[in-house]
Amino acid sequence: MRRALTISHVAFENLGSLEGALRGAGFEIDVTEASVADWRSLDFIAPELVVVLGGPIGVYESDAFPFLDAEIDAIRRRLIGERPTLGVCLGAQLMAAALGAKVYPGANGREIGWGRLTEGDGLRQEDAFAKFLRADPVVLHWHGDTFDLPQGARRLASSDKYANQAFAIGEYALGVQFHIEVTAQGLERWYVGHACELARAGIDVSALRAESRLHAPVLEAAARRFFDRWIDETFNERAALRSPRAVSRTLC
Repeated sequence: MRRALTISHVAFENLGSLEGALRGAGFEIDVTEASVADWRSLDFIAPELVVVLGGPIGVYESDAFPFLDAEIDAIRRRLIGERPTLGVCLGAQLMAAALGAKVYPGANGREIGWGRLTEGDGLRQEDAFAKFLRADPVVLHWHGDTFDLPQGARRLASSDKYANQAFAIGEYALGVQFHIEVTAQGLERWYVGHACELARAGIDVSALRAESRLHAPVLEAAARRFFDRWIDETFNERAALRSPRAVSRTLC
């Protein structure tokens, strides 16, 4: 059975709709809390997939949260090894930092709420993410930080506020700044967990909940289709292309 290691930063920002896709593809899911993980002994290379989830801290706050340096180093080693990796929001920022890109507070302020994406200049029209974007999904943004595009990465999507909303590294790694994984039910925990942030940003929880009830079910269905395709591309189609038999056919 394939194993997916999930790195969590706060309990309520979980796998969401990705969990069903992973279990449907035969993955066993292990969850590790980043803040209390034993990073010296955690095997970050062996799992077939590592998923790094979101959280309300900044990549650059390692003085306050010392585990961040160890987490970034672990992600760097995994990416150097070209091991399948998926990062969401903070997870995408950590991936960018691991690849040497700058992560910093966004000049356009916090991006919290539902909005659409535009295609990036590195999008490949045949890939799973392109099919996801063609459905014109309304997605959930919930971040104040942004990042420079890592060297060698392909920009897949942008928003009106921030250019780097999704990027790919080769055929094995994907970082998404927006929250592709959320569900309407799961967001009820977010409204409580992020109550202070929402209040500071002047966002009305009732209005955000109403928007979420409209858009989250549509996003959940589109995200599940995307996850199924991305998992198939990453672990089945491309694995077949790397097999000796496939190489032999290609050479012929």
